[in-house]
Amino acid sequence: MESKNHIKEIYLAGGCFWGTEKYLSCIQGIVKTDVGYANGNTENPTYQEVCHNNTGHAETVRAFYDPTQIRLEFILSLYYDVINPTSVNRQGHDVGSQYRTGIYYVDEADVPTIKLSLEELQTKYEKPIAIELLPLRNYYLAEEYHQKYLDKNPGGYCHIGSDKFEQAKVAKDEV
Repeated sequence: MESKNHIKEIYLAGGCFWGTEKYLSCIQGIVKTDVGYANGNTENPTYQEVCHNNTGHAETVRAFYDPTQIRLEFILSLYYDVINPTSVNRQGHDVGSQYRTGIYYVDEADVPTIKLSLEELQTKYEKPIAIELLPLRNYYLAEEYHQKYLDKNPGGYCHIGSDKFEQAKVAKDEV
């Protein structure tokens, strides 16, 4: 939701949230990120519950961004660059419904932009795009040890290569 300073938010699920969060946090115009569990069937799930109890949650990054510095279309194009958009319930070595890809919105006005972006992405693939597009139903912050995990644990596992983090740091939108 937009606040008086016009910061917007979008929720992106891209496999393990450690790497997706690190990547998004490197992008100019994204002012804050955190990780959590989105669009599941239980309240306040733990990581163990999400991994083992079929809670329906997706590991998700909440990204706050300044639309005067970066457009949603640009954020989505960068997001698509670090996921396999045709993979169902799998990114890298991580397998399970919590690792699905998804775009969860809180502003209905973003839907046409997201749909157009997904249509353009589909033209690059023969297989169907597996990214779900849904309104955000719920979002629960993940445990503190997951927040900024790769900053705290630079050698931690990540399905996103370090070259992508460097690319994100220099990516600039022409707003």
